[in-house]
Amino acid sequence: MRRNTIPMMAAVATVLTAAVAAPAAGAALPQSYTVAGVSDTPFFGQSLPLSAPSVTTTVTPGVTLTSMSLGAKDADDYWTVQVYLPATIDGPLNVADTALGPKKIADQVAQALRSKGFDPRTEQVDSPAYADHPAGTLGWIVRIGQYATSGDASAMLSKLRAAGFAGGTRYTAQDGTDATAPQKVHVLRVDFREFGGTVGTDFGPTLNGTEKLTDLAAAAGAVAGINAQWFYNSAPGGLFVKDGKLLGAATQGRAGVKITHGGRAVDVDTYTAHVTLRAGRDTIEIDGVNRVPGEIWNCGGVGGDLPTEKPQHDLKCTDSSELVQFTPEWGATPTGAGAEVVLDAHDKVIAVNATRGAGVPAGGSTIQAIGDSADWLLEHTKVGTKLTLTERVEDSKGRKVALTPGTTILQVGPALVRDGKVSVNAAADGLIREGEDQTFTYNWAVRGNPRSMIGMDDQGRLMLVVVDGRQAGYSEGLGIAQTAELMKLLGAREAMNLDGGGSSVMVASGAGIVNRPSDATGERSLGNVLLVRP
Repeated sequence: MRRNTIPMMAAVATVLTAAVAAPAAGAALPQSYTVAGVSDTPFFGQSLPLSAPSVTTTVTPGVTLTSMSLGAKDADDYWTVQVYLPATIDGPLNVADTALGPKKIADQVAQALRSKGFDPRTEQVDSPAYADHPAGTLGWIVRIGQYATSGDASAMLSKLRAAGFAGGTRYTAQDGTDATAPQKVHVLRVDFREFGGTVGTDFGPTLNGTEKLTDLAAAAGAVAGINAQWFYNSAPGGLFVKDGKLLGAATQGRAGVKITHGGRAVDVDTYTAHVTLRAGRDTIEIDGVNRVPGEIWNCGGVGGDLPTEKPQHDLKCTDSSELVQFTPEWGATPTGAGAEVVLDAHDKVIAVNATRGAGVPAGGSTIQAIGDSADWLLEHTKVGTKLTLTERVEDSKGRKVALTPGTTILQVGPALVRDGKVSVNAAADGLIREGEDQTFTYNWAVRGNPRSMIGMDDQGRLMLVVVDGRQAGYSEGLGIAQTAELMKLLGAREAMNLDGGGSSVMVASGAGIVNRPSDATGERSLGNVLLVRP
């Protein structure tokens, strides 16, 4: 039976230090870390702005939890109203939905506001430099007022809307530009010189469904855990390999983290995956594994996707002609028009159907098809024949990744730290939007948000990290570039961004939920998680 609390696995000892991270036994306590491989003016100024001594607890021998408070609220932190801009110079103002845009549009909206008696200001938004994208101006925003409370800002927003404009409220400490804004940071370190357990991924009864981290950790008897991949249609999105089995196809070329030897080795890289189906002498590429046919979240599929075949985070591309493989882990398969074949454990065809939705046999799979791909599948398969399915996952150098029983791969991203240097692949990972509207990039990558991360430090300890966010005056969250710098300052040699926002959650024995998830309803149900098991 599942429980709602994490089982107590060991006595918890608490110490107060001024250190940024839990040191190895006998090591001196560093007062700060120095950043290498970043710009001349790093966000945190070479060290983290601790506002109180960090608190380190021993969760179980070899597993420590360090909680830190950074920065503090100051007079520059206030509420304001952000006026949304139309996508075009002559677009309607009352239904505008872009947070920022070209200067000419921002200036025109500001002038329209003045004509209605408001006192707006325009502000330039700059994007930091990433490993594959230069720093530059992202766009301009239009704002009104400085307010002590969100209620005061909301009252002005109501007046703005009544005057025919669209907008929302913002808290300036969450703009991603204030290095001394309040932040709560929680760092789990797993030292396998003392800890004999494992770190790996887990999900609920089926991939097609979500569960809370607390429930999954309790069911597994885990001593700690953190959220893992993003999820769409209630299932993990992107490349997902668990115990050497391919459970999700890659968003081609996006970053991911490979975990082997029970968490003792962590490698951040970019990955592609190809699954091919051979029927007789003919072959065809499978578009996806364990996802809804025709819907390619984050884009970056294997061809034919619209509006782009390049990765675009949190954007749903479509393809009217696809083949998708389903494994038993998925659960109930999607139903609808098209075709499908049902394969036994030896890839022998045991059924050919002119509609989709058959159950997946134990040890076998189904292959669903829509559009022209459905015609191909019906023409090339019949009951009793054997098909051949071939999988190949490659790293950034084109080398085949061995999917051994001890291999886990989570494609999340972007990469944050590679070989001890800050290295964010923002463009290749789809954080930079194609086209003129950079609202997503501004809101998701530049502004402060809750973040979760995984990494390996320079002492070979696995790191799981959460930064709370979207909680004015308590913890504002970080932009992606600042998140990478944080991980470097915490000692990471390899680090990867995990799903964040309302999904960011960490649990530990004796403490339950360590951080403060940002959703108003509290802990969110997740597609999959990372667990520290004894």
